[in-house]
Amino acid sequence: MPGEPSVRALPPLSLPANQPADRFYLGGSRIAAFRGSGPATARTPEDWIASTTTVAGEADLGLTVLPDGQVLRDAVRSDPVAWLGPAHTDRFGADTALLVKLLDAGERLPVHVHPDDTFARQHLDCRTGKTESWIILQAEPGARVHLGFREDVPPAVLAQWVSAQDREALLGALHGIEVRPGDTVYVPAGLPHAIGEGILLLELQQAADLSLLLEHAGFAIDGERDGHLGIGFRTALRCVRHGAVGPTELAELRGRWDDRRIFPPEADRFFRADRLAGTLASELDPGFAILVVTAGSGRLGSATGDVQLRKGTTVVVPWSAGPTELTGDLELVRCRPPA
Repeated sequence: MPGEPSVRALPPLSLPANQPADRFYLGGSRIAAFRGSGPATARTPEDWIASTTTVAGEADLGLTVLPDGQVLRDAVRSDPVAWLGPAHTDRFGADTALLVKLLDAGERLPVHVHPDDTFARQHLDCRTGKTESWIILQAEPGARVHLGFREDVPPAVLAQWVSAQDREALLGALHGIEVRPGDTVYVPAGLPHAIGEGILLLELQQAADLSLLLEHAGFAIDGERDGHLGIGFRTALRCVRHGAVGPTELAELRGRWDDRRIFPPEADRFFRADRLAGTLASELDPGFAILVVTAGSGRLGSATGDVQLRKGTTVVVPWSAGPTELTGDLELVRCRPPA
């Protein structure tokens, strides 16, 4: 338990923005405004929060650096029980099993797909694939996301679209969903998807950076070199779900963050999220968590230290911080690893 002599008690820590530079799509200004972190360059559309995951193909890019200068991944590896707790480390080892991002779509993202766990293990030598979920924080009027094929798309047809970079066919084959702040979307691995321009969202995902770019023409990336997970499109396309997503399933993938559950129950095996809002005096159980404050101000108190909260604050909470208390007039999302 937290506080036992054998476990070092760690404090919650407020984190600066962590925006990898020179990404292949535009964005970043909405993150800078949300965080209050000053001007952003044109291609910094993601803030990797409390990240122990690197950008694909990079040694260090994407990793969070703590206020004392230590890399979070190294800190977790040096004392996994203090950071993650004994139950988590028994299952996942020194792995947070969670990646949280802010994403600012300064342009529509390409149509892409993430592999599931089985495909990632068999073809990519990765422990997990990438299932993700989105919480829409800001959306311009009429902004849309795109998710799942409207009709079955045979593998040969999809392969032809990808080879020809038929952007109109790829995007047109997907459901288009208009979104507004507070909407949530669950995106199982295998479903083709794209995020439209004019959206700031909070993303929870499995801790892997694995994307198959069905569409890459017109973006600042060499898709023929970097778009197929390093295994060639012929093999990579096997991770795509070709079947249609019907109306009932599509409705189940959508939600609102003020619902009793933010995401469908099946998401619990990948990540969990809770929204806390209002005038709070709430005690949170011990557990590794990432907090993202979306409005208001207040305080996170613990036996190991306090953190002042305001809109845009992000906090990493170690398991050994013990019970924590939220006070103030706040709206925030508590992001946690799999159940």
